[in-house]
Parts: sequence; structure tokens; C-alpha cells
Amino acid sequence: MADSNNTRLGVLLMIATTFVFAVQDGISRHLASEYNVLMVVMVRYWFFAAFVTAIAYRKAGGIRAAARTEQPLLQILRGLILATEICVMIYAFTLLGLIESHAVFTSYPLLVAALSGPILGEVVGWRRWTAIFIGFVGVLIILKPGFGVFSPAAIVPLAAALLFALYGLLTRFASRKDTAATSFFWTGVAGSVMMTVIGASYWEPMISSDWIWMGTLCITGALGHWLLIKTYEAAEASAVQPFAYLQLVFVSFIGVLVFGESIELNVAIGAAVVVCAGLFTLWRARQAA
Repeated sequence: MADSNNTRLGVLLMIATTFVFAVQDGISRHLASEYNVLMVVMVRYWFFAAFVTAIAYRKAGGIRAAARTEQPLLQILRGLILATEICVMIYAFTLLGLIESHAVFTSYPLLVAALSGPILGEVVGWRRWTAIFIGFVGVLIILKPGFGVFSPAAIVPLAAALLFALYGLLTRFASRKDTAATSFFWTGVAGSVMMTVIGASYWEPMISSDWIWMGTLCITGALGHWLLIKTYEAAEASAVQPFAYLQLVFVSFIGVLVFGESIELNVAIGAAVVVCAGLFTLWRARQAA
């Protein structure tokens, strides 16, 4: 196992994680523009479920130990919320592109901070509330409400951010009784069952080259989660979490170079405001801890 205090290694692993997830998002955007989003996510979840099952099988106690929980309904709910969030976010890619979708999605740490009080009973001081307010001013800068006709599509990545924040908070709540391995197992299995039930009727044939992309999507998904596990084994979450914002940078490069997207000035300014506010909330949380 990696040294639990190796911050430098943890940072490098987090950078690698964000790059892999950015590539995964680029592939998802391509496939979702050609095929139904539900089918794409369903196939991705089949591989994810196989991955978490294989991980559980190799751990002490095997699959039975990984699946053992006193809060199965909470674990299932977590899995369903994450699967829904992935579908919503990939749909946002097809509506707004990678850059604008991720610029809005970066607000999720602020949503976590805002909801940690009512859901987890954590105390959120006035400084963090100020940062949350400033962060959402940044989101408004990105969305530009009031300038011409406001596009409802802009709400889609914000809904994804809210779902991901809720997933993160429920994961923290579940960790009070369950191990990370148990939560990881239920995330993959519950999501896979849900996506199979919903997505099976949307199956459509894929051309051979897109099956290669689908296989790559599945591999990057598993690799990204594996790297994330190794990241948190190497260093404390509070030390490496700020580097998760690099995913927006990597996604922007992919959006511009591969999909011909452009970075609008309001998106760049708004994203900078959101990221700064998010980094401040992380710093305050670390100070409080």
C-alpha cells in the first residue's frame, strides 16, 4: 500500500485521475452524439459493475464481505443518484458541449458545503456561506440569465452538479457505518441494475469503430476510479482535492482541439470565480478540521 502521507504522490495521482476522467468525458460526448445516452451509460455500467465485483472478490472476505451493510437502502439510493447524475451530465455534453457543462459542474463542491448542514448536521460558518454565494455569482456569470432568451439547457449541468453533491454527501453519511469498499461495490452494482432496467429498451446497433470507443470508455472509467482509490491511499483528501479542478482545464483542451468548441469570456470568468470560491471552501474545511 502507498504511504498514506505521501502528498506529492497523491497530487500526481489526482492530476492523472482528472486527465483520465476528462478523456472519458470526451469519449462520452462523442458516443452520446451518435447513440442514446441511456444505452451508452448502460454499457459503461456493465463494465463498472464487473470491475467493482472483481475488486471485491480479491479483498479479504470476498464479495459477501463487500456487500455486507446495515444500510442497504441508503447504498442503493447512492448508486441510483450517481447513475442518474452521469446520464444528466452526458446529456449536458450533447446540449452545451464539454467546456460550458464542466464550467457549471465545478460548482458541486459549493453545493456540498451548502447542503452539509441540513443533511449531515455540519456547521457552515459565515465565511464559507460567503464563498458559496460568490461561487453561485460565478455560475450566474456563466449562465448569463437576463441576456436575451435564457436557455433551459443551461440548467442541465447544474442539475448534474446538485445530484453529484447529494451523492457525495450520502457517501459521507454512509461511511459512518460502511467501509469505502462496501460503498464502492454498491455504487457499481446498484447503478448497473438501474441502467439495465432503463436502458435495455434503447439498445441500438453500433458501428465497429464506435465499439472501440465504447471499450476505451469502459477502460478509462475503471482506470479513473482505480487511480482515485490510489490517490486517497497516498494522501489526505483535503490535500489533493484542489487539484481535481484541473479536470476543467483538460476538458477545455479536448473541447477546443477535438470538438471545435470555443471558450466564451463569460464562461472563463465565471469558471474562475467558481473555482476560487470552491478552493476557499476546501481551505476553510481543512482549517476547521
